[in-house]
Amino acid sequence: MLDKIAIISDIHGNLPALDAVLKDIDRRGVSQIICLGDMIGKGPHSKEVLEVCQIRCQRIVKGNWEDFISDPKTEATPFIQFYRNQLGEERLAYIRQLPSVTGFWMSGKYIRLFHANPHSLYDRVYATSPLEKRLALFEVPKLPSTESSSKAADMIGYGDIHEGYLQHLEQGRVLFNVGSVGNSCDSIPMAAYVILEGHLHRREEADFSIQFYRVKYDRMKSISDAMKVEIPDQEAYINEIKTGLYCR
Repeated sequence: MLDKIAIISDIHGNLPALDAVLKDIDRRGVSQIICLGDMIGKGPHSKEVLEVCQIRCQRIVKGNWEDFISDPKTEATPFIQFYRNQLGEERLAYIRQLPSVTGFWMSGKYIRLFHANPHSLYDRVYATSPLEKRLALFEVPKLPSTESSSKAADMIGYGDIHEGYLQHLEQGRVLFNVGSVGNSCDSIPMAAYVILEGHLHRREEADFSIQFYRVKYDRMKSISDAMKVEIPDQEAYINEIKTGLYCR
């Protein structure tokens, strides 16, 4: 039997979207869930989303929102302080210590996962970025990692840009983005995630697949919750949830 690993990312405090995705994952016989960060910020439920991810995800890596909101060096503007107040110091301390990169073998491929880039949480890479920038994602990471391997990756998965895609590059390398659970910005206002299916920890070539899923969720609940707690940049967030288009 093949192992199934669900990869989620960029939930951004959208609890209805996360709940819908987890229900979809549960019915597909997934063996573990990996979260690629940006659990918090933007939406109304940063604390609740973080707590659910801590319970449900076997691995969590840090996103840029976790980084700048939890970093004491980041100025405590009203925007930043809103989310810090939601989370509390104990949760902020937890996200500070999260690794930025994780990796594993599956069906003969070494797969490396991270939020935006294995070398920087803030260096954004798109499907249309120059080839050399995309290929650099396969290199040994400079950011803190849970990995024991120091090899270049065969397959790369990440979040950050809120737009899912799959590319086959030179020398058999595979690059994919999982999209966003809670803040999709690819014109489809549905939650997005990925399932990898293969033989976990196997270093020999074997059957393998990557599957992209879109899940309907109660967007009006996300919007009404955002209005109740009066989140920062409320109008832009609501428009993004309604349209699936980036507004900021």
